[in-house]
Amino acid sequence: MVSPGRDEQSGKKNIPVEKELIINSTPTEVEIALLEDSKLVELHNQKTNNNFTVGDIFLGRIKRLMPGLNAAFVDIGHKKDAFLHYTDLGPKLRSLLKFTNSSMSGGINTHTLDNFKIEPDIIKTGKIDQVLSKKQPILVQVLKEPISTKGPRLSCEITLPGRYLVLTPYSNIVAVSKKIANAEERKRLQLLVESIRPKNFGVIVRTAAEGKKVADLHEELSLIMHKWEDMFRQMHKAKPPLKLLSELDKTSSILRDILSDSFNRIVVNDKQLYQNIRSYLESIAPEQVKIVSLHRSTRSVFDAFGVTKQIKSSFGKTATMPSGAYLVIEHTEAMHVVDVNSGHKMSSQNQEEAVMRVNLEAAEEIARQLRLRDIGGIIIIDFIDMKKSDQRKELLQSMRHFMKKDRAQHTILPLSKFGLMQITRQRVRPEVNINTAEVCPTCNGTGKINASILIADEIERDLNFIIQSRPKSKIKLLVHPFIEAYLKKGWPSFQMKWYMNFYKWIRIQPNNDYHLTKYKFFDENDDEIRLN
Repeated sequence: MVSPGRDEQSGKKNIPVEKELIINSTPTEVEIALLEDSKLVELHNQKTNNNFTVGDIFLGRIKRLMPGLNAAFVDIGHKKDAFLHYTDLGPKLRSLLKFTNSSMSGGINTHTLDNFKIEPDIIKTGKIDQVLSKKQPILVQVLKEPISTKGPRLSCEITLPGRYLVLTPYSNIVAVSKKIANAEERKRLQLLVESIRPKNFGVIVRTAAEGKKVADLHEELSLIMHKWEDMFRQMHKAKPPLKLLSELDKTSSILRDILSDSFNRIVVNDKQLYQNIRSYLESIAPEQVKIVSLHRSTRSVFDAFGVTKQIKSSFGKTATMPSGAYLVIEHTEAMHVVDVNSGHKMSSQNQEEAVMRVNLEAAEEIARQLRLRDIGGIIIIDFIDMKKSDQRKELLQSMRHFMKKDRAQHTILPLSKFGLMQITRQRVRPEVNINTAEVCPTCNGTGKINASILIADEIERDLNFIIQSRPKSKIKLLVHPFIEAYLKKGWPSFQMKWYMNFYKWIRIQPNNDYHLTKYKFFDENDDEIRLN
């Protein structure tokens, strides 16, 4: 467990955060919720048929060059051609093209770069048609997933990430994460990695490598080099487009990037995925296997851990905070705008202190909302006006402290003279946007109601039919939580009356996803009993 410390910039005490990963798997998708101190901070959704994940490496082919945009469109098998800008080619493009052509033609017979001659760098201000040509095969990596009408965005600066190290071919640079603050530890890792890295491969040392032994780093380096070898073998006489290396599925990549000693629990509702996660943890952190558990209850795993409720309360135009203050989050074509409102509960003898308290609470919630919704691009925040410069400075430092946990690259500017804070945040995946507005479940938006108070009579009528047609079946009834409470209340309750009428105990369970008048019957095998 990480020991408490003090943040140098903000002066705030660093208290270890309890992290939980709740994973809900269905036949069509996997939903992943990251909770910190029981509060939802990240929500990821992965379709099981998603073929384009950030980090995937492809052998593509240049479809067309666009000198006006200084970019190329590349065929990697997506319905829309992928976008490759000159600035994403990287200085080592000539070396990459040489390796690609030689690997495809059989000109080189080894994946190692020991005898590979690194070509001169391309210039930063060059033109796309000076370095690439139409129909040319090229090794590319997905930088951003397809967003809206745009295809994937690509990079030629290939990186092969592990938990501790990131390998970069055609380079000899060793870089250590800036988040490792200890100067001696940085020097130790620098010298250690220099001694084990393969020739003509650069290495980025990640924060998780802090305190690790040479055996751990060497083992991971060998695994990454094995992936590089596998890519090299696939390229021989290959015809683009071809996927050479698939990034880990989202669950494993999140574990790789954020797993730490402060991780307390991983809960998953699918047995196969549970085994996969255990196997993955055994390979990277055997001591953490014990934190994985399988959710066996019939109740949804997201309901059991309060994720569903947090999703419904956290998304939408307005986000309310415990003090009664609230945020209004608006999305425009160019940017996101956040307005901080004190609400009607702000009452204090010292108005300045009250304003500061609301602004600090809002800053923490905004940092959470940016991660949760994965909002990228330009974000403008209109805090409640503060006149004192030291309060403005404290708010800026607090905002930087709250966003330290954010893995997306971001820049936070001081408050302008109009009291606005500007933030830019890396946009990698489509923004998470969940519609929390619901159509009235009784009238379906028509404004006309059937007699919803007769719901108990409708259930009893269907129940009577089921018991006559399936007298030996055990019956379970799923309803909205309000209806569950209504059917169980009083003496005798509806549940008791049914027992006396039918001589059968009907189990009643709530389901938060059901609207008020929706109900379903299930048998002992959890198969739905259909009435038509």
